[in-house]
Amino acid sequence: MTEYLSYLPHVNACLNGTSAVLLAAGYSFIRQGKVAAHRACQVSALVVSVLFLASYLTYHFNHGTTRFQGTGLARPIYFTILTSHTILAVVIVPLVIITFYRAFRLDFVRHRKIARVTLPLWLYVSVTGVIVYLMLYQIYPA
Repeated sequence: MTEYLSYLPHVNACLNGTSAVLLAAGYSFIRQGKVAAHRACQVSALVVSVLFLASYLTYHFNHGTTRFQGTGLARPIYFTILTSHTILAVVIVPLVIITFYRAFRLDFVRHRKIARVTLPLWLYVSVTGVIVYLMLYQIYPA
């Protein structure tokens, strides 16, 4: 595997963490009525998440699967987190698209309704992505 590809899991974790921070900041801004700052954070979170997806797919296309090396109680904890993360990562994609579409169309009543579901799920996926990375590459590396 080429040298730059070996860094992608670390880059991916940083992108996931950045997405989580941007989402939380965006939520905080909208609660304060700072619409422009909210919009900037949410659009940035979307861009960072798209970069993550491209990087993640590139890495796994070239590298394949990385096996979890933990034993004992760590295994069911890891696989529980990984399973919920993976399922919600698939679910979140259409939710994000719909949420952004409604904001783009200035349909803020419907945007708010779906954003109440999208935000916590997107945050969960971003944070658990970092946890999966830590468990897979830092705490129990191959």
